Amino acid sequence: MKHAHAIGKTLRNALLAPMLLAALVIGGTAQANDPADPVDQVIKEKPFADARVVLQISDPNPFKQTLVLNVAHNLLKFYGPDRVDIEVVAFGPGLRLLFADNAQAGRIATLADQGVRFSACKNTITNMGKKLGHEPELNPNARIVPAGIVRLIQLNQAGYFVAKP
Repeated sequence: MKHAHAIGKTLRNALLAPMLLAALVIGGTAQANDPADPVDQVIKEKPFADARVVLQISDPNPFKQTLVLNVAHNLLKFYGPDRVDIEVVAFGPGLRLLFADNAQAGRIATLADQGVRFSACKNTITNMGKKLGHEPELNPNARIVPAGIVRLIQLNQAGYFVAKP
């Protein structure tokens, strides 16, 4: 009897696993955000940029989040997408800008289409996950960095101007 029960359980698991995986993929919840490219690699993406700017967002205030996106837009408008290299680094409460359900998701997609990179702090994701009971779902344009503050330092050392609007 134990043998028949084990075979039935194995068969059930073998049939359910592919269905669950398909449901996750179709539903979009299985998609994880990729890690950000290393700083030395992102510099090569725009070798002729006239300006390199990293924008810090560590504030949950929606007005500050809007301001950061406005600054990115204004930089693109002034320099043009090929002549400016912009990265937005979100950490602490500012990570909320990169939540999948943030009202600014459309603007983030538009800016990302013009070459703006969005980085999300893994430390913050982990800590918010503990408070929420699950890691927050992020905007698909967000790339993961181990620590937001370290990313700011690395970009600054590589010649990026750091701004916190």
